[in-house]
Amino acid sequence: MAHEWYVLRVASGREESVKEGLLKKIQIAGLEESIPTVLVPTERVSEIKGGKKRYREKKLYPGYIIVEMDLTDDVWYLIKETPGIGDFVGSFQKPIPLSPPEVEKILNTLKDKEETPELRIDLEAGDGVKIKEGPFENFDGTVDEVFPGKGQVRVLVTIFGRATQVDLEYWQVEKL
Repeated sequence: MAHEWYVLRVASGREESVKEGLLKKIQIAGLEESIPTVLVPTERVSEIKGGKKRYREKKLYPGYIIVEMDLTDDVWYLIKETPGIGDFVGSFQKPIPLSPPEVEKILNTLKDKEETPELRIDLEAGDGVKIKEGPFENFDGTVDEVFPGKGQVRVLVTIFGRATQVDLEYWQVEKL
């Protein structure tokens, strides 16, 4: 059997429930060999809210699921009859599979994201902040630059009447 990867449109926000429904239908129909993989590509993102670090899953392609399958008539009808699935991405007549480089890119992205969660800092240039920790504790300032890769922010703080740039860790400041 020649398994290829296809993209399916689904209702945005319902990717997981559609995936579960599809997996149940596959099991009931006994087509596990024809459809070995159903993916909802996500990445783990860490964000700071209220001074606490939290992790959440963020969908890479909202409104889509990716399926590895051998597209036979039985499989096509099973997919089309599953509630929540809109259509295949591609031509109306015959679904177009993803090319091997596209599949490799998606799978590598998923692998990379599992290893290193992305840090999401909820600050932007121009935001007013209060420094919570360090030598400039209780000073107010303005965010000049954000460095998510380093987990740092550059804040402009007025000291003795002059604006001074101070590099701080993201958790040392809170948004005003």
